[in-house]
Amino acid sequence: MKKYLFLVVFCLFVLSCDKKSKVESAVIAIPMEVKVVRFDKIFFETPPQNLEKVKKEFPFFFPLGNDNSVWLNKMQDPIWRELYTEVQKKYADFKPVKEELETLFKHIKYYFPQTKTPKIITIISEMDYKNKAIYADSLVIVSLELYLGKDHKFYQFPNYLKQNFEQRQIAPDVVSSFAGRKIAPILEKDLLSQMIYHGKQLYLKDLLLPTYSDAEKMGYTPEQIVWCQENESYMWRYFIEKEMLYSSDQKLVPRFINPAPFSKFYLEIDNDSPGQVGAWLGWQIVRSYAKNNDLPIADLLKTNAKEIFIKSKYKPKK
Repeated sequence: MKKYLFLVVFCLFVLSCDKKSKVESAVIAIPMEVKVVRFDKIFFETPPQNLEKVKKEFPFFFPLGNDNSVWLNKMQDPIWRELYTEVQKKYADFKPVKEELETLFKHIKYYFPQTKTPKIITIISEMDYKNKAIYADSLVIVSLELYLGKDHKFYQFPNYLKQNFEQRQIAPDVVSSFAGRKIAPILEKDLLSQMIYHGKQLYLKDLLLPTYSDAEKMGYTPEQIVWCQENESYMWRYFIEKEMLYSSDQKLVPRFINPAPFSKFYLEIDNDSPGQVGAWLGWQIVRSYAKNNDLPIADLLKTNAKEIFIKSKYKPKK
C-alpha cells in the first residue's frame, strides 16, 4: 500500500513539474522588449532653463498649481541632489532590473494575453513607501529611492518596512500593484474576505514570479516564513476558536492583515510573530483551492472568498 501511494505521489509530482516546464518554455518564447525611461536622470540633469521642455514631455509628473520655483528648488536642493547621487550609485546599470521586469511582463502576457506591455519610468519621489512601484496600464513607475538597500543611511523607517527596500523587491511590488487591477475590490467586511483577497495577490506572485522565494513574495525574512510554517496549525486554530473568520470587526485588519512589526494575538508569541499572518494564511487557502480546482487564473481571481474557502479543502500543516 505504501509503495502504491509513493508511486501516485511521484507521478503527480512529475506531471506537475512537466506542466510547469511547459509553461516556462512558452513564457520564454514570448517576444518582449521593454522601454525604460530614466526620468530621475532626466529631471536632475536638466538645466533649469530647459524645465519647460521636461514638463511638456512628462506632464503627469508636474501637477497643476505648483509654480516652477518648486521644481527648480528641488533640482538644486543639496539633500535631493545627494539622494539623486545615491540612486545613481546603486542603479548606474539598470539592465539587471530591466531583465527581471521583462521576465515578469512575459509571465503577465502568458496569463493575461490582452495586457499591454508597459513602459518603465524610474523616478525619485517623496519616499512614499505605500506606493513604491505603480502599475498604471501602459506605464510602470518605480521610485528608486525606496530600493537602495535596507541599511541605507537615508532610511528612517522601522525595520519591518526597511527590510523590503531592496532591489529584489521591485518585481514583487510591481505585481502587488498589478494585482490591484485584476482582483475585484473587497465588498465584504469579514476577516476571511480580507485574507482571501491578499491570498490572491500572493498566489499571483506564485505564477508571475516563479523563481522568487516565498519570503520575497511575502516581503518577509526567511526566518519569518519558517515561523509561519511552524505555527500554521496553531494560528488557524486560534482564528477558528476565536470565531474570527466571519467577524466584521475592523480591528482585525491591522492586527493580522496590514504590514506591521508583529501580529497581535495578544499572547506571548506576538513578539516572535511577523505582521500580516492573516494574509499568509489566506495565501495557503488560495494555494489549496488552486491545487484542488483546475481553472484559469483570471477566473480564480474573480471567485468570491467563501467559495474559495469551502472548495479549497484547506487543512493547516501540523
